[in-house]
Amino acid sequence: MNSPAAPAAVLWDMDGTLVDTEPYWMASETPLVESFGGTWTHEQALALVGLGLEDAARILQSAGVRMAEHAIVDHLTAEVMRQLRDEGVPFRPGAREMLLALRQAGIRTALVTMSLRRMAESVVELIDFEAFDVIIAGDDATRPKPYPDPYLQACEALGVAPESAVAFEDSPNGIRSAVASGAAVVGIPLMVSVAGAGAHATWPTLEGRTVDDVAAFHTAHRTTRGHAR
Repeated sequence: MNSPAAPAAVLWDMDGTLVDTEPYWMASETPLVESFGGTWTHEQALALVGLGLEDAARILQSAGVRMAEHAIVDHLTAEVMRQLRDEGVPFRPGAREMLLALRQAGIRTALVTMSLRRMAESVVELIDFEAFDVIIAGDDATRPKPYPDPYLQACEALGVAPESAVAFEDSPNGIRSAVASGAAVVGIPLMVSVAGAGAHATWPTLEGRTVDDVAAFHTAHRTTRGHAR
């Protein structure tokens, strides 16, 4: 029996998918809101998961943060980067191992994140192998997730068709972005449910998963889509 064909590329969200930085973002948002006399609940913080930073900044403004959008984005990014330096990069279970296995198998990879490029690059620099061929960050995207633009830009930069790629995402907005691009999408939820967001498969974690699992998922998705209509 022939082995399933591997995808041409695997596209990774960063926050919550590759690395568990969402607690760092939340720990940065709460004191910022409180410094302006407001309150910030866990539920409000969860609503920002997967949003573009400018969209998140506008929500923080509505919670009482009297700062310009770009200043909020810069402040939060600096705080999260500080925590990364102090605490280290908290990879999600199996994520580093999967990324390394994909690289060793010769499969191209892209990081597709709504975090600023300087933060994305700081995370990538802390990975002890050459992890990504391409980075598309929030300040590179023509439109943020849930629009398909970031994933389409990544595929264009890699020189692959979106239909030949697999995307890993942890948030509803990210999943909607990747699905709209045409990629086959695996939801790997963390802080929020991804039910109803349209992922083609949901894996609780990447721990124990292999390149063959990714290839089998991609082949099954293409076969199913080919039989649709």
